[in-house]
Amino acid sequence: MGLYILISILILIVCVLMVLVVLVQNAKGGGLASNFASSNQFMGVRKTADFLEKSTWTLAVTLLVLSLFSIFVIPKSQEKAEAAKSEIQKQIDNSKSAPIQDFQAPPAQKK
Repeated sequence: MGLYILISILILIVCVLMVLVVLVQNAKGGGLASNFASSNQFMGVRKTADFLEKSTWTLAVTLLVLSLFSIFVIPKSQEKAEAAKSEIQKQIDNSKSAPIQDFQAPPAQKK
């Protein structure tokens, strides 16, 4: 159970980081990256774009791997599933054996 919670938290962190990286990228129509002109001068426009693109791909692959790994660590309770199945089966069996009380046939329709 603890590993599943850890994976879930990591997935949330990766999602938030990915949203931030995508918003900062300079899109064709301009983006939030255009507001950070001083940060572009620090590393250069091309290096910043390369870093953001590599970050996006890395976060996307990380999200994919974490999502696939979470399938294997989802907590499963076999006892609860068996108990629920047997409880439903009991209700079905009881409903088949019990006659319907106070059943009244609908009136015949006249043509």
